[in-house]
Parts: sequence; structure tokens; C-alpha cells
Amino acid sequence: MAYVSTNRMPRKGFADRLSAVRDTVLTAMNQRRIYARTVAELNSLSDRDLADLGISRLGIAAVAHEAAYGR
Repeated sequence: MAYVSTNRMPRKGFADRLSAVRDTVLTAMNQRRIYARTVAELNSLSDRDLADLGISRLGIAAVAHEAAYGR
């Protein structure tokens, strides 16, 4: 007796690739939004508040980058 397997490997079509690009763009937009919001919030704090958090004005961009994009 013969056994036939008809498992097909899914192919990535245009719609799948377009969806992947859309997801990549949306992720980048969300990360940029988090970065901008974090910078704005930290810039609104006084120097004393930033010192209490252990952040200098020069370190705001680095903290925001880590918040948005990870290490």
C-alpha cells in the first residue's frame, strides 16, 4: 500500500509581503511616537526632578532611545 503526503509549504504572496511591510512601518511609527513622547516628558521636568531620577539633560535622548527601541 502506498502512502502519499500532500503537505504543501505555504508560499509568501504579495499580500503577505505587503502585510509584513505594513507591520514593520507601524512598529517603527509606534517606536518613534514613544521616543518623542519620552523626550517631551523628560524635557518638561525641572533639573531637580531629573537629578532625582538620575538623569542629566544630556542623557534624555539616550533614555528615550532605550525606552522606545530597547538596549
